Formats: sequence, structure tokens, C-alpha cells
Amino acid sequence: MKLKTLQTWLSSYLALEDYESMDASMNGIQVTRRNPEVKKVAVAVDACLETFQRAEKAGADLLFVHHGLFWGKPLALTGSHYERISFLMEHDMALFAAHLPLDAHPESGNNAGIANALGIENREPFGVYHGTAIGFKGNFPEAVSTNEILRRLSLTDDPRVSILPFGPRKIQNVGIVSGGAANQVADAIDEGLDAYITGEPLHQVYHDCMESGISMISGGHYNTEVYGVKQIAEKLKQEFALETCFIDVPTGL
Repeated sequence: MKLKTLQTWLSSYLALEDYESMDASMNGIQVTRRNPEVKKVAVAVDACLETFQRAEKAGADLLFVHHGLFWGKPLALTGSHYERISFLMEHDMALFAAHLPLDAHPESGNNAGIANALGIENREPFGVYHGTAIGFKGNFPEAVSTNEILRRLSLTDDPRVSILPFGPRKIQNVGIVSGGAANQVADAIDEGLDAYITGEPLHQVYHDCMESGISMISGGHYNTEVYGVKQIAEKLKQEFALETCFIDVPTGL
């Protein structure tokens, strides 16, 4: 498959243009390749040297990531930034990044993936960021415990999990925004939800959660953002019969 064709399809499918004014990330192709063909795509959460090295060993022509190399301002090609880009160019591997578009995508996004894993019904947009909802809220068919939520997300024994257990013992409805979105618990409080799920905890929201009677489950930034890239890999297999692989490089955060 031609890289240009895949780039165009991903840009359209993820609606990258809709996020240009609100996302500091350089969404789309960040590094191209000399060979115009793509036979294998690796997906990962973070653009880093370890991810690049493992993708190259896996034989990937393109690496699709959630967190790319560029965040709103030019960076000198020095230090680790130089080493990363040099590796991609030397091994003729392209890099495609999708940040907020991948969080918010209703089918293949991080938050949609979490909602799928939990079995959330009656989904609605939730978690407004710069005027756009990037998360989802909805109901469980039957109220569940915090432990059941962790089980469904495969986080039961994960040390990265942090819980503020101030909501109902049985949770009926929940809001979801992956990654570093602890402040969006304010939206969940405003909407009277039983619980809020995100990636990272935040000291400042502790008393807000306690006084409002809501539980906040922080499952880890990395843990909550593997869903999108994995679903993109599956989508590429279905749409184009491309070979794909997931490069798992957890950060412990």
C-alpha cells in the first residue's frame, strides 16, 4: 500500500483537520520514508527510541503513535530528538501521530475503547476541552463495584491505579477521559455522575471528589491510552489487510 494513500485515509478517518486549532501536537505524518510502499504497520503509545528500535526489529515500515515527537514548537535536532529522528531516517521508517483525534474518535479512540471494555451503554459526548468533547459518558446495564470496573479494564493488580472512593458503592453511570485529564472530573461532578475514569490522579481534585460524593479511578496514563492504537491496528487489518503489531513500552505512569 502506498504511504500517501494510507496517510490520506488516516487523516480523513481520524478527522485531523477538526483538531488543528486546539491540539498542539503535529497530528499526521511527522517523518516520511523514501520507499513509498507500506507493508507492515507497528502501533505504540509513545514515540521514543525504544519503540522505534522494537518496531524496526518487527519489520515495520510505518509506526503509528498517540504521542508523537512534535508539540507546537520547533525543536533543534540535538540530543535525544536528533537520535530519534536519525534512527527513523536511517531505517526508512515513517512516523504518524494522532493525539486528541485518537482520544476522541467514536469508534477507534481511547475513550471509546475504555467504554467498550466496560460495556457502557447510552453513550454521549463528555469532557469538554477547548470547546470540544473528547470523552464519553454513559450507563452500565447493571450497577457495578469499583473492583468490577478494574477487573473489566484488566487493572485489578496494577500498582499504577489510584482511586478516590467517595461515590456510591454501586456505580450506575460514569464519565471517561483518558490520559492526563483529572481536572475533567469537574464535568462529571456537574453532571451528577457516580464515577469518573481517567489516567493520572491529581492532588487538587481530592477534596472536590470527597465533598461531591464521586469516585475517581485513575488507571494510569499509559494504561488508558493503549486502546486507540490497538484499535487502529485492527482497523488497518480489516480495511487494507495490512500486517500490524503492537509495541508495548509501558512507562509505569
